[in-house]
Amino acid sequence: MKMALLCSVQFFIMINLVVLSIFSTSLHATDPPLTLDYYKSTCPTVLEIVRKDMECAVQSDPRNAAFILRLHLHDCFVQGCDGSVLLDDTITLQGEKKASINKHALNGFGIIDRIKNKLESECPGIVSCADILTVAARDAVLLVGGPYWDVPLGRKDSKSAGYALADLNLPTGDEGLLSIISKFIYQGLSVTDMVALSGAHTIGMGRCTNFRARIYGDFEATSGMNPISKTYLSNLRSICPAAGGGDDNETAMDYLTPNLFDNSFYSILLRGEGLLNSDQELYSSVFGVETKKLVQKYAENSVAFFEQFSESMVKLGNITNPDSFVNGEVRKNCRFVNT
Repeated sequence: MKMALLCSVQFFIMINLVVLSIFSTSLHATDPPLTLDYYKSTCPTVLEIVRKDMECAVQSDPRNAAFILRLHLHDCFVQGCDGSVLLDDTITLQGEKKASINKHALNGFGIIDRIKNKLESECPGIVSCADILTVAARDAVLLVGGPYWDVPLGRKDSKSAGYALADLNLPTGDEGLLSIISKFIYQGLSVTDMVALSGAHTIGMGRCTNFRARIYGDFEATSGMNPISKTYLSNLRSICPAAGGGDDNETAMDYLTPNLFDNSFYSILLRGEGLLNSDQELYSSVFGVETKKLVQKYAENSVAFFEQFSESMVKLGNITNPDSFVNGEVRKNCRFVNT
């Protein structure tokens, strides 16, 4: 009886996800094409300028790689990859930075500002902030040991932001698997894309408020509590007390190689030690038949992970805002719409 009910629920879910997939595909089907040589004649040094600044940023603090990668994802999930996440609040515009999911999660804006200033000196009014962020995210991954991929270019910067959409569209650390899948499919990204892009958590930190429920909840059940897991859990609980307080305390999402982009994140999930509930759900959820196989695959084969991550990052970067191509602009300052 339970098995029949589970199958019925899974069938219902899959039907809804297929509908979402069709709908999301129609959202992006008419987007203008991006090209690899978009700035070939107008700003041929753009890639070199971005790379050099990212090299300096990551050398000064390896965490900057995770900051820029996260900025890119948070940009693309709200109105497409249009630089809207970079906008500051003004009297006439409410940006996305103060949305609850972004308020304590985003950093790296100064890095994008510095790159933009250099490009405005070299090629004024040519390179969009959205393109800068997309290229910087690729370079960020590469500089901490991750794969390379070619970045199609030609995005415009939006003149609006999606404050309400940030909390609606972006996955949260305590979210369940099916909800997360639906959010990725809405963006035109597959389950495979979701599992591969989750591997971005091989770098970066998680805040106590986002993993408290996990470490005082089912962490013991998923990990099996071997001696190493016991020590790890004890350390996590010392960082993040149960009785409140310490919400901003942080720890690495990949405690094995926190500053290296590799596949150890998936090995951690196999041991049931994922820091965020949303990550561990990829392997432990009863609905995660497909995601579990992918976690196992990427844990065993780093080349397969790198190849899929690269492909999925291109798909992520190609989520565009059709309105920005018609009404968008190339901002002079990434924080403000042109006057």
